[in-house]
Amino acid sequence: MTDFTPIASTLGGILIGISAVLLMAWEGRIAGISGIASRLLPPYLDGAFLSRIGFVLGLVAAPVAYSVATGQAVLQSVSSNLPQMAVAGLLVGFGSVYGNGCTSGHGVCGLSRLSVRSLVATLTFMAAAFATVFVIRHVAGA
Repeated sequence: MTDFTPIASTLGGILIGISAVLLMAWEGRIAGISGIASRLLPPYLDGAFLSRIGFVLGLVAAPVAYSVATGQAVLQSVSSNLPQMAVAGLLVGFGSVYGNGCTSGHGVCGLSRLSVRSLVATLTFMAAAFATVFVIRHVAGA
């Protein structure tokens, strides 16, 4: 089970929105994590390389900043089932390439731009997420 955290979730959403707007304003780019991360490798070593590194470092530094600011540890659980994690990683990678973007690109930036393609992509990955949680909690656990 997870805790209901409306204030922290709202503040996090505001920060994500601000970062997406700033990236669009400064770089003319959509804040899709898969696109940013994939362009850290050749042949994309161009003038925007430092901003991409900064964006990824910001993602890594955010939990540290939270811990320093609040004095609380960031709790995150990850499965210890390595084959399952490998399959999940491959599926996410395949999905972001096949869908021309990831959840952050389509769900945050695409929907705010009223992109029909992003709406279809977001509905698809949300339906898959709902089905996966249902199967894991009610079918596989039975």
